[in-house]
Amino acid sequence: MANSLEQLKQYTTVVADTGDIKSIGQFKPTDATTNPSLLCTAAQMPEYQNLVDDAIKFAKETSSNLDEQVTAAIDKLYVNFGVEILKIVPGRVSTEVDARLSFDKEASIAKAKRFIELYEKADVSKDRVLIKLSSTWEGIQAGRELESSCGIHCNLTLLFNFAQAVACAEAGVTLISPFVGRIFDWYVKNTDQKTFEPLDDPGVKSVTRIFNYYKKFDYKTIVMGASFRNTGQILALAGCDNLTISPALLDKLKDSSEQVTKQLDAEKAKQLDLEKVSLDEKQFRWLLNEDQMATDKLSEGIRKFAADTVKLEKVIREKLQQ
Repeated sequence: MANSLEQLKQYTTVVADTGDIKSIGQFKPTDATTNPSLLCTAAQMPEYQNLVDDAIKFAKETSSNLDEQVTAAIDKLYVNFGVEILKIVPGRVSTEVDARLSFDKEASIAKAKRFIELYEKADVSKDRVLIKLSSTWEGIQAGRELESSCGIHCNLTLLFNFAQAVACAEAGVTLISPFVGRIFDWYVKNTDQKTFEPLDDPGVKSVTRIFNYYKKFDYKTIVMGASFRNTGQILALAGCDNLTISPALLDKLKDSSEQVTKQLDAEKAKQLDLEKVSLDEKQFRWLLNEDQMATDKLSEGIRKFAADTVKLEKVIREKLQQ
């Protein structure tokens, strides 16, 4: 009998959630995602110092101003990791825009274009890259413009509630990353219930609702469940378009012989009695504000990714001054 990972791949596109290039090859995922936290860790691993050194060299050739060099080196480093990952995965890699730009539509668009420019100089087509943006109103509208005007595909991340998902679908972005584990974390911390059966897990239920809504109304945006805490959450979403999974959990699935049953089904979703929703900016902001969990986790996620970017900048700045 096939292991749980191989069974899952029959229903869902499996994506590796890591910046550790070596670990990606073990699991043969279709795509890979990175974020500032993952790359901050990977950039300090000895096996990837050649990628860091190349980014430092590039930055010094780009500018004589230290602050400009730091920015150039970080951009190049993100792309360097992406290029190496794409040598392993047959699909796409997600590269994240600086979280500090989460409320700046124009700066997010400019950064996305810069990433694509660097990828194309490395002979990587923009069709193999997803630009990750925070699911703020500004991030979603940046995604709308990048998709419609520039042909740049976007992955809207830090997505915790239905209003964010609706806005992303209406914006026509390529993919969303609703976070299962972080929703679960919030409920464990802020309610009396500390354990959940997989199908009753609040993060699983959130992604299921989004998936069913997208399929019911024929939105093309891919739903990619993300941020898992255990394999139960993953298997409860078998059938979701994509699932991005950490190497530790991919390992557990590979070592498991548990039978995997398809839980999400696009054809069944089409039969559901659902009402179509349309949101303008004011409605979006109000619905997000009314959802304490989503508001808490979105702001926390932006702060954490920003903090890890600052850490990475410190490492790069020190290397530039050596």
